Amino acid sequence: MFEFNLPDLGEGVAEGEVLTWRVSPGDAVTEDQVLAEVETDKAAVDVPSPVDGVVQELHAEVGEMVQTGEVLITIAEEGDAETADAAASDTDEAESAGADTEEADSAASEAAAADEQSGASTSTADGRVFASPSVRRLAREKGVDIAAVDGSGPGGRVTEGDVEAATASADEATASDDSPTSVVSKASDDGDSPTAAVSQVDAGDTDDGTAVKSAVKSVSGDGQEAASRDQTLATPATRKAARELDVNIDAVPTDQTRDGQPYVDEAAVRTYAEAQQAAQAADAEAVSAEGGAAGTAAEAGGAGAETTAVETGDGERREPYRGVRRSIGEQMARSRREVPHATHHDQVVVSGLVEARERLAPLAEERDVTLTYTPFVVKCVAAALDKHPVLNTALDTENEEIVYRDAHNIGVAAATDHGLVVPVVNDVDGKGLVELAGEVNDLVGRARERDIERSEMQGGTFTVTNFGVIGGEYASPIINVPETAILGIGALKERPVAEDGEVVAKPTLPLSLAIDHRVIDGADAARFVNTLKEYLSDPTRLLLE
Repeated sequence: MFEFNLPDLGEGVAEGEVLTWRVSPGDAVTEDQVLAEVETDKAAVDVPSPVDGVVQELHAEVGEMVQTGEVLITIAEEGDAETADAAASDTDEAESAGADTEEADSAASEAAAADEQSGASTSTADGRVFASPSVRRLAREKGVDIAAVDGSGPGGRVTEGDVEAATASADEATASDDSPTSVVSKASDDGDSPTAAVSQVDAGDTDDGTAVKSAVKSVSGDGQEAASRDQTLATPATRKAARELDVNIDAVPTDQTRDGQPYVDEAAVRTYAEAQQAAQAADAEAVSAEGGAAGTAAEAGGAGAETTAVETGDGERREPYRGVRRSIGEQMARSRREVPHATHHDQVVVSGLVEARERLAPLAEERDVTLTYTPFVVKCVAAALDKHPVLNTALDTENEEIVYRDAHNIGVAAATDHGLVVPVVNDVDGKGLVELAGEVNDLVGRARERDIERSEMQGGTFTVTNFGVIGGEYASPIINVPETAILGIGALKERPVAEDGEVVAKPTLPLSLAIDHRVIDGADAARFVNTLKEYLSDPTRLLLE
């Protein structure tokens, strides 16, 4: 058997989220055939098979986060199949040879075969347990030996519910060996007197109610334990919230589905947790009226205050907050949290830019390249950065140093159906307009098709975002840390301009430069924009550089 670990998807990538599986157990695959689509924090990549063979097991579910180096899929290679056939042949011969043995020997063989079949329900012949990385992680957190857990999933696969059940069994066994001061049993089968299962409490721990609070087990809002599913689809963030709230995600009620499987979102998990906490508070009050109830109620109230669940009304819908969208949110939140932004706005008359593009566009088309304004802007930005290097920097907060970059690697922000991505054009200074236009068009096109490599979105020193193609004039762009500046371009169109005492219509371009005020002063920003305006108003100035 060939166990294929999730490969290194790029510099700094420690994990990937399984978006889709392109194969199923039992499918024959060939080398370089795409097995799955995995999404990192900026791009979706295809994971190809390194060998020929037959898919035996998928070790992760759609929406699950897999760490680099963890087993992603098990493939039986050709040699494995021959070995299996040989083993089957030996078995057939043994059965044939044993057909004339005594009846007692036959019965013993059948019993042994039954034992083997029972053992195979949770592990393979080599003792390997079938369980996803998230289940293995949960088992480690709960202190459960996963090899000893009976799997209830398809093919004996161990589920989160199995681990939770094993944890509960271990707790009950521990409770039966102790000498408790008081014990509150689980709800009776007939539904009367529903109470939560409470672990043992020493008499000396009841003064402040701490032991009582920690002893109350999870129950559903009505005091009854909810039936667990074998499998539940959920995003990694939802599963993380479930673990933090000590909620069995397979027990959370839901009427949502994804690909025919039950789907649970974070709001449902938190609602379920609040119901559990309310039940815990009531049960704790019954156990300890002096301190336990107050402490548990305060804990439940505090947890509920941290996050407010958003209810879904008629005509509304929900989409998972994950993948690129979540990564963008985390990056933007980090930038706004860490960087003191300051934005400098200005406007430039670009008659020379418009004329230059009109002259050069037909020549570029002869080379099968569409010449937009973006390559001109990128080229002008690189020339301005050369004169104002403080805007081509990064702040190393760990070493408390400002890093001045020699290369002008310009990121070009592109709006896509799956979020904002920033391909990077390297060495802008060393490329002509046509070459630059071809590279920009290629990068942006592949970014929108989700066919771009992570390495092609790294190493930027400055970012340009053109929101003007959609509409609008000015904005306050968010810096792509660890860079220290970003330029926003508004819509290029004719606007009234005062010229020789008269108001005339001229093509103008609004500029919005956001800077990291820890590194760049307002005066630096203004000087950079003034230089940039000179190049944009007359791009032929670039010929002098």
